[in-house]
Amino acid sequence: MKIKVVNSLILMLCLMAGIAQAAIATPDAVVKQTADGVIDRIKTQRSELDADPSKIYDVVNELVIPHFDFTSMSKWVLGKNWKAASDVQRNEFIEQFKTLLVRTYARALLEYSNQQIKYFPVEMNSNSKLAVVKTEMTSDGAQPFPVAYRMHQTNQAWKVVDVSVDGVSLVSTYRGSFSTQIKKNGFDSLINELTMKNERLASSLTK
Repeated sequence: MKIKVVNSLILMLCLMAGIAQAAIATPDAVVKQTADGVIDRIKTQRSELDADPSKIYDVVNELVIPHFDFTSMSKWVLGKNWKAASDVQRNEFIEQFKTLLVRTYARALLEYSNQQIKYFPVEMNSNSKLAVVKTEMTSDGAQPFPVAYRMHQTNQAWKVVDVSVDGVSLVSTYRGSFSTQIKKNGFDSLINELTMKNERLASSLTK
């Protein structure tokens, strides 16, 4: 009797695990669902956002940020400087880097004016949990604007670890400038610079 109960429990756990695995959204589905949700929110809250642009931060934090892996992004963007940093410095950097991306992305979203998004088949590496979702922003009378999302699977979910805009990688771009800043003035100077930049971005958005 006990053996039957144990076997039943094992079978139930296996079925639950299979269901959970099947429920994982694909990389392109994550990108599309997020983009559609953000666009819908911008359209429905346009008057509120025009009156108070800082409300766009709530949209980004709620709908976009959960789909980014900022710890992995921070490790990659800092390279060897990540290993040399203390835990306190790492945590402060992650927070400021996250804030920088939130505020930069938020400003771009405020300029949205009914552009269409074209999605291409997801590119996946069968030997790793990596994928690239390529998209194009299109609008009347303008050249298509390519945006690609590099993603990896972690904790049963696909999350963004890099964004390339018109072929330029966000992580690669920041990696060069951050490395120069650290080499020149130290890790803390980079954190201070990011903090001041984030304050300026926040201030400019509320004016």
